[in-house]
Amino acid sequence: MLIKKVVVFGLMAGYLYTLAFGIFMTDIFRIPAPMIFGLLLLPFIQRPLPPFIYYRECFLFTLALFLYHIVGMNDYTGFFLSFVTIIAGALYFNYFVGTNKSRFHISVLMLFAWLAFSMIIMVLDHTHPDIIDALRSRMLDEQVKQSPAGLATTQFTFGYQIAAFTTLAFIATFTFRLNSLAKVLVFCVCMLFLYLGMNRSALISFGGAVMVFLFIQYRFKAVILVALVAIISLLIYNYVLKDNFDSKNNILAKNEAKEANDFNRANMAAENLKIFADYPFGLIFYGKDWDEVTYRNSLFTFGLSSHNAYLMFITYLGPFLGIGLLGAIYYRIIRLSGEVIRHIKLKQNALLVAMVFAFIAISLNALSHNGWLIDADGPTLFLYFAILHSARLTSPSPVEEPAEELSLVDA
Repeated sequence: MLIKKVVVFGLMAGYLYTLAFGIFMTDIFRIPAPMIFGLLLLPFIQRPLPPFIYYRECFLFTLALFLYHIVGMNDYTGFFLSFVTIIAGALYFNYFVGTNKSRFHISVLMLFAWLAFSMIIMVLDHTHPDIIDALRSRMLDEQVKQSPAGLATTQFTFGYQIAAFTTLAFIATFTFRLNSLAKVLVFCVCMLFLYLGMNRSALISFGGAVMVFLFIQYRFKAVILVALVAIISLLIYNYVLKDNFDSKNNILAKNEAKEANDFNRANMAAENLKIFADYPFGLIFYGKDWDEVTYRNSLFTFGLSSHNAYLMFITYLGPFLGIGLLGAIYYRIIRLSGEVIRHIKLKQNALLVAMVFAFIAISLNALSHNGWLIDADGPTLFLYFAILHSARLTSPSPVEEPAEELSLVDA
């Protein structure tokens, strides 16, 4: 029994590690490692949710991926990688996690433990870049392209990790009703990660999600809390960060760099909207791809996208099909999030509320980057299914088992 628990725990850790950091088995075949670990977990399925409850999401994801990657971009590899990773995520929650609350909670804790480890790697990358970059390449099985960062090849990819981790960690201190000292300490740690993480969109996403949470939770009292947060942030910057960390590698230095304007998201979105105006029904209906319609635009001379995942999706599929598919994919999670927010103060919803706002933050981050839910970004995909699954586990259901009978292995 002990050996079985160790094996299950190890396979869970492997699956969530490869999912969170987008690990592939080989450079030649580019097989998503989460699929391999998902297959290895099959013998340990004992109490799945009957029947398969994510068929609707899987169908919508497959349709969106087919239209976006294959019809739009003729990218068969991108379609395969995203399709396999998304389906593996649905199967993991429906069959392996199933009705076992212990497995669910361990999965959430384990994923965010991996993200915390990535944050530590990022901090160490500021002081020991030669050692840490070599370690990053080894752990990712891929050459890193940007530093400093955590367990990601680029700072853009790392932004999704830091947005998810910091938002969930800080909001959890409120939902789990920790004392004020714990809230301040966690906030300081989150600000340190965001400051050194060199990802402006992640900072904005964190701030937006946290402010929305505070105003929903405390209403008018939130004004005082936001003011306190601002004061604490200034104090942390002036007395901790400003003189004690590398002035060349932080979010403020990045914002002031000459290269900052090269990726001005507002200008890039404006250029994308011009393309959309020229092809209002979507590029797939005109038989065009991105390279064919951007050669006259100064900002897209070198094949850049607009770095707005939603806008790119709608540009390819058009407003009716694009927005319709997005609405269908996000419908259940939006409805569920609204229900959770209406009962935001219920103690039994503590973890679910934190995950909902982490998902909001990571979704806001996609407004400035290419990676997102449809591209099977690890933290985003995990939170999507985790939120849907959490609601299933906490709602009255005849398939649920008594809490005392649940364990890691015997589920």
